[in-house]
Amino acid sequence: MNATFLPKIPIGHWADVFIQFITDHFDTFFGYIASGIQGFVDSLVWLFLFMTPVVFILICAGVAFWRRGWGVALFTLIGLILIYDLGYWQHAMQTFALVLTSVVLSIIIGLPLGILAGINRTFHRIVTPILDFMQTMPSFVYLIPAIFLFGTGMPPGVVATIVFAMPPTIRMTGLGIRQVPGDLIEASNAFGSTTWQKLVKVQIPLAAPTIMAGVNQSIMLSLSMVVVASLVGAPGLGADVYLAVTSLKTDIGVEAGLAIVIIAIMLDRMSQNTRGKKTGGA
Repeated sequence: MNATFLPKIPIGHWADVFIQFITDHFDTFFGYIASGIQGFVDSLVWLFLFMTPVVFILICAGVAFWRRGWGVALFTLIGLILIYDLGYWQHAMQTFALVLTSVVLSIIIGLPLGILAGINRTFHRIVTPILDFMQTMPSFVYLIPAIFLFGTGMPPGVVATIVFAMPPTIRMTGLGIRQVPGDLIEASNAFGSTTWQKLVKVQIPLAAPTIMAGVNQSIMLSLSMVVVASLVGAPGLGADVYLAVTSLKTDIGVEAGLAIVIIAIMLDRMSQNTRGKKTGGA
């Protein structure tokens, strides 16, 4: 329904002007960021491909056994062998690099913000609606300013993935800090602990399971963005899925989608809380 008696608020125009201003005045700065992201991702892809598939598979299986036990290790072993057998190994390594880069940057940015939200109620009230906006805005929308600022390829895909996947890390970190029992905080104060000592030796260790839950959610959201990132030229399994959709190739879609599912389950199990690890199941 058009409310003709009200003038249209030019929100879209304001956003367009803002992005154009940023592009005109900070193009070099964002170019350096894009180059840094591209270089980091390329280094990871080179490292993953430098290792033979057998070595990479055994390392992942060993980490899975250490984190969760033989069930997840067996799944990781069989799943990665299947990805190699289907011929998607190089693209899987590119997807690994995209997800790992996004998650590392999400943690570097999100963990301090989450800690600040946990210890400062004013900052928590300010950042909460921003996180709501970041999580509810359709992920495709993030690609528009990312293209203007970072061009095409892997950098805009990584940036859009970070924006979409970072909120759980911030939310869960803040929640974990706030849930630390008050009597423990009082006890640390009674022993004369500084704010830094209280944070490092009491709050963060006790909040670690909740923080890891946030990291786990960020990993899952990063994987859900690999297909969206392919729309701006990011390589990997997402590009195979996008190709399958646009060319109606069922075989490629099913195989690439299955590879993404295998990686998602593997990373999900590895990043879960491990208090009860090595129970033998997945």
